[in-house]
Amino acid sequence: MIQHDLIARVRDMCRADERLGAALMYGSFAAGEGDAHSDVEFWLFFDPERRAEVEPEQWCREIAPANLVLLNEFGSHVVLFPGPVRGEFHFATTDDIPTVATWPARGAAVERMVVVDREGLLTPVLEAVPEHPVLPAAPDEIADLCGRFANWLVLALHVTARGEHLRARDALWHAARHVLWMARLAEDSTAHWLTPSRAAEAELPARTIAAVAEANPVSLWHEGRDRWLTLLPRTGRPAPTALFAELDRLTAETAQPAGTAQPAGTAQPAGTAEAAATEPPAGTAAPTS
Repeated sequence: MIQHDLIARVRDMCRADERLGAALMYGSFAAGEGDAHSDVEFWLFFDPERRAEVEPEQWCREIAPANLVLLNEFGSHVVLFPGPVRGEFHFATTDDIPTVATWPARGAAVERMVVVDREGLLTPVLEAVPEHPVLPAAPDEIADLCGRFANWLVLALHVTARGEHLRARDALWHAARHVLWMARLAEDSTAHWLTPSRAAEAELPARTIAAVAEANPVSLWHEGRDRWLTLLPRTGRPAPTALFAELDRLTAETAQPAGTAQPAGTAQPAGTAEAAATEPPAGTAAPTS
């Protein structure tokens, strides 16, 4: 695979570049799961006094011929090598190494990740990061996971009623992501927790895959409601029956064929015209990678 050649080249460049204090590889290849469709991903920690000497695009183009080098919305440089194959490179300094301690998980063994650690600053920080993320386990954590699913679904229903269908699709994908997390927790299939869609087709039941693939209010509510009820004993709380009844009604209404008359007295979601989702929940404007 071309990825193996790219990884070998990056490793050689890291070892040869004296400006570099430390470097690590992360992602699928570090975890031993890489295939022909996987990215190559690195963090590069340069000497703070020499970081200004490094021009990221030029550094990336020395790895191999590149069709495009860009700075993505999260501040990392992405290289589209021929294939196309994606490479992602974070240019930082050794002063940034302590921030690695804030990662929710490292996703691979330390010895598979560390490429260079000239002063021994990176390895102990990585060793202190859990290999796998901490899962929701406390009753409040599981209850909040289920509640966040409802939050995104309600937002999607409101903006749909307002006619903002593209915004609704965005909210529905957030809801779908939470359905995947709920299903993974219920099925005890949490190997890919941080990216719950990864390998979902192989790790989750067909019904969950179908519901998320459809990603409409009806399919997501049916699957999410069932997963919520499965997880309910772990929350130590009663079912939010009033909310369930409202979402049963509203999703049933969205399933009506176009032009079907709405039953007399049936209301749209409260505040649709003016108050619905004027301030989206935290995280709406900043998608995660």
